[in-house]
Amino acid sequence: MGFVIGTSISEIKEQYQAASVDELPEFIECYTKDERAGVKRLVNAAIKQLQDLEKEKERIYKLQEFERKYSEYELICGIDEVGRGPLAGPVVAGAVILPKDCDILYINDSKKLTEKKREELYEIIMEKAVACGIGYASPERIDEINILQATYEAMKLAIADLGVVPQVLLNDAVTIPGVDKGILQVPIIKGDAKSISIGAASIIAKVTRDRLMVEYDKVFPGYDFAGNKGYGSTSHIEALKKLGPTPIHRKSFIKNFVTIQSHTNL
Repeated sequence: MGFVIGTSISEIKEQYQAASVDELPEFIECYTKDERAGVKRLVNAAIKQLQDLEKEKERIYKLQEFERKYSEYELICGIDEVGRGPLAGPVVAGAVILPKDCDILYINDSKKLTEKKREELYEIIMEKAVACGIGYASPERIDEINILQATYEAMKLAIADLGVVPQVLLNDAVTIPGVDKGILQVPIIKGDAKSISIGAASIIAKVTRDRLMVEYDKVFPGYDFAGNKGYGSTSHIEALKKLGPTPIHRKSFIKNFVTIQSHTNL
């Protein structure tokens, strides 16, 4: 893109908005001596954008600490789950193996990201990852074996869904029982905010589960599953008491709100 001195402020603004990150230094150099207040604001905005980008690159570098620590291994897999706390819906686990030269920015604990940013990152992760896997444990399974064991089961299914056998598992705070002993497991407290691989896994698990709950909202209207994603919001609990439980409610989670025996739709 060519930047021209003497251009109107509105045209310079259009140039700034259309400029790629790589073009911002040229934009700044071209207009930095322009004394017009509107142009100064645009130049300062471009400078801040570059500074923020550098900070993000530094954050991502720190987020790759464990990936660097185990860099002698080729297949390092981050694994995380979402949905341990809701009253309804499955628990979903994600497993992600990122490339060694991963250049994806803005990955973080999925809870710290907006829905829009999670959706954007989901598509990028699915495109650039070496392998991704998803595992589910149904509400029935959660009731049968308890939420912790169901979570482990979902994680093992996610690992199996990768299509390759990882050499290292970076886990969010747990050691998964029943995993091949040849796979090194590294439990990391608050791992989804400390490992880029775990963060990526938390994003694909969260987006997958949220999309599923939106579909369940169409099947079971009245509970606002699209909004609350199965968690125990006030409106969800009120609907549960009024309408009774659905087949996707976890019986072991809702016994304080309804009498299960009184409802025949389970």
